[in-house]
Amino acid sequence: MLQKYREALGGGMIRNSKTGYGWLATTLHWLMALLLVALFGLGLWMVSLGYYDPWYVRGPAIHRSLGVIFFALLVLRIVWRLVNPKPAFESAFAAWERFLASTMQYVLYLLMLLIPISGYLISTAKGKPVSVFGWFDVPALIQLDGFVDLLGQWHAWMAWLIIVLVVLHASAALKHHFIDKDDSIRKILGLNHNN
Repeated sequence: MLQKYREALGGGMIRNSKTGYGWLATTLHWLMALLLVALFGLGLWMVSLGYYDPWYVRGPAIHRSLGVIFFALLVLRIVWRLVNPKPAFESAFAAWERFLASTMQYVLYLLMLLIPISGYLISTAKGKPVSVFGWFDVPALIQLDGFVDLLGQWHAWMAWLIIVLVVLHASAALKHHFIDKDDSIRKILGLNHNN
């Protein structure tokens, strides 16, 4: 299996085909999945920090930096998806499964957009830019200081919602792989790429 993935990466199959995702879509999917889980875990941990904890400032700074990187990858992923259509659903999928899968993908994309935007609005509420690991700053374009608490609640609720949906998404993928024995997981691993 690993050999096929290496061949797909080395073979220059950057674009999706009718049967599988190319290496760029595959890499973005898994990199963003890891970042999403890391951001959620970091977010849970940092809200438990006390004011005098040495990570009280450092934890949120890392969270904001990773959030900006996540958002940049998301923009790339959306652009790539618009110019490079996704593979077709498995033929065995029932109509309700296709509808549910499509709806889930759109809701996930919407949440992946709204969560970093709300985080940006929280971080820049007092007019300070967001520093990304000290490499560059994202300027504060909008200052919503009076809405920080509300934005924080939305940010947290959306983060919990996306984690629940990711677990459902992964569960559905595993069900299709192990029970239905279709190629759903093979597609997103880049192992089912034929023109």
